[in-house]
Amino acid sequence: MDARKAVGLLVLVVAASGSAARGADHAPLPFVVGERLSYRVDASGIGGRGTMSVDGPVDVRGTETYHLRFDVEAGFGPVKGKNRTESWLDPVRMAALRFHASERRPLSKRDERVELFPNEQRWVTEKGKSGESPTDAPLDELSFIYFVRSLPLDTDSTYTFNRFYDARRSPTTVRVLSRDTISTEAGAFRVLLVEMRVRDPERYKGEGTLRFHLSDDACRIPVRIESAMPNVGLVTFSLQQYEHPSGSCLAEDQ
Repeated sequence: MDARKAVGLLVLVVAASGSAARGADHAPLPFVVGERLSYRVDASGIGGRGTMSVDGPVDVRGTETYHLRFDVEAGFGPVKGKNRTESWLDPVRMAALRFHASERRPLSKRDERVELFPNEQRWVTEKGKSGESPTDAPLDELSFIYFVRSLPLDTDSTYTFNRFYDARRSPTTVRVLSRDTISTEAGAFRVLLVEMRVRDPERYKGEGTLRFHLSDDACRIPVRIESAMPNVGLVTFSLQQYEHPSGSCLAEDQ
């Protein structure tokens, strides 16, 4: 199997927009600096591991941001693909200011570095490619995962988003399908099943479907993530460990 394709999914390419956001009372975000999520990865029988983490704050052009990271490794023995995705997110505006992605596999590699300018609704890559953003609160592949965790996500709700920094990747729809209970190595969780239809010509040859199983509480932990990709099959992330500086985001409300 093509390791780049297997690892490429692990970033969850989705586009968000601004018709849903945190309420006017600015409820606390479900993630903070110091959160770390560890996953077991299965890509059609090929195993791997992944880690999502929040570091910071980091200054980006005068704005304090959260440094989000998603590191993934999958493959057999020494033949492995590695992926690192990074996003620098302004947690007040829920807008990304910088995005980096790198992929490594035997005999090939890919690097992408993008600077986002929300106030000017534009973006530019390290190699000089540029474009307009459809919003003054743009998001990238990684920051969208955190954005969706901040949404109210009422059962049977549907949201339409148009906030991916590159307008060609919008819109995306998000549907809250049901409630359930699932078990992983990290324990048993009551979850909300959230389905997202994403526009991604490169990985999905058009439109793809992703499913998040988010903990049905204030933490909105991605307990399981699933997607089926052309030429790859089903890829699943299952939570192994959840680390929070307070033990849990729920502890902050006590």
